[in-house]
Amino acid sequence: MARVCEICGKGPRFGNQVSNANNRTTRRWYPNLQTVRTKVGAETKRIRVCTQCLKSNVVAKA
Repeated sequence: MARVCEICGKGPRFGNQVSNANNRTTRRWYPNLQTVRTKVGAETKRIRVCTQCLKSNVVAKA
């Protein structure tokens, strides 16, 4: 299962983790995804949605 919001398509971001000695290793930041039951057409479906889509009422909960 991909870590991607099914509404806006937000996925992981990439960058560097920097230690105190300035050593750099790659790391990922994941979006805050929640599993939500929503109405899709006439049926109820579970989708993975980021919290910003939930806060902005893009998704109507079932």
